[in-house]
Amino acid sequence: MSAAPKPDLRILLCAPRGFCAGVVRAIDAVERALQIYGPPVYVRHEIVHNKYVVEGLKAKGAIFVEELHEVPAGTSAPVIFSAHGVARSVPEEAAQRNFFAIDATCPLVTKVHREAVVHFKRGREVVLIGHAGHPEVIGTMGQLPAGAVTLVETAEQARSFAPRDPGNLAFTTQTTLSLDDTAEIVAILRERFPSMVAPHKEDICYATTNRQEAVKRVAPQVEAMIVVGAPNSSNSQRLREVAEREGCRAALLVQRAGDIDWDVFGSIASLGITAGASAPEVLVEEIIDAFAERFTVRVETVYTAHEDVFFPLPRQLRPDAAE
Repeated sequence: MSAAPKPDLRILLCAPRGFCAGVVRAIDAVERALQIYGPPVYVRHEIVHNKYVVEGLKAKGAIFVEELHEVPAGTSAPVIFSAHGVARSVPEEAAQRNFFAIDATCPLVTKVHREAVVHFKRGREVVLIGHAGHPEVIGTMGQLPAGAVTLVETAEQARSFAPRDPGNLAFTTQTTLSLDDTAEIVAILRERFPSMVAPHKEDICYATTNRQEAVKRVAPQVEAMIVVGAPNSSNSQRLREVAEREGCRAALLVQRAGDIDWDVFGSIASLGITAGASAPEVLVEEIIDAFAERFTVRVETVYTAHEDVFFPLPRQLRPDAAE
């Protein structure tokens, strides 16, 4: 007896999706350090928020730590700081312990750090729009003395924020936020404090913006959306929220094909797929393959932007430095 025909499934693949230039640079930094210096290479915090990437680098000899006190004293191995950026105290501690430190902070995060420092030097109170506890927020707030930065997470907090000097404020933002959420908070702050200084250029990075725009295009056209990414990935969580806001009735964050809840996705005829900026394309392909086992799939790519941004490796890892 022949098997029942598989139902049809139209998959709309968001483009751009997946790795951004900052993530590529950070992963390449660890790979390159392993090639030049051999294992082990110590990495403070997950180099990017993706378990698959981290496990792959561990297998090659990278050792991940949360704090520098976990790195053995006297080691000559490289110690790499993650793409999310770190507080000033971290490179200071690395220097005190004579570590060979390599900073893989995304240049767009470094830009936010520099903005915050400039505002502080000019005597402004700094407002950071972001999520408490996220490594990027910890790193940005850690550029300045305690109390110099006020974190605002919600519109309610923006309405109740009481600055020391309302006429001498500046704001900056976490790079991986939702444009829509941030716009609401910024609008409230600007209405309350018209002279507040804004970033010269949008802090939310090009990759976050582009991935959200692609989801906005696809979400209204599909019954369900999968965002490939990790639960602790801010930009991936924002993609899921954007899909829901655009009317997609089922938007789920999925790390691997094995995480798919077939009770949710088993009877759909259309599906959108995107991936957070730290999720490798191989995981997208793995998930498409899982659907192809159950459906006759037709994959279409929906392009909303072309990305050609490239960030060079940290200075110590460039070919001329290794000679």
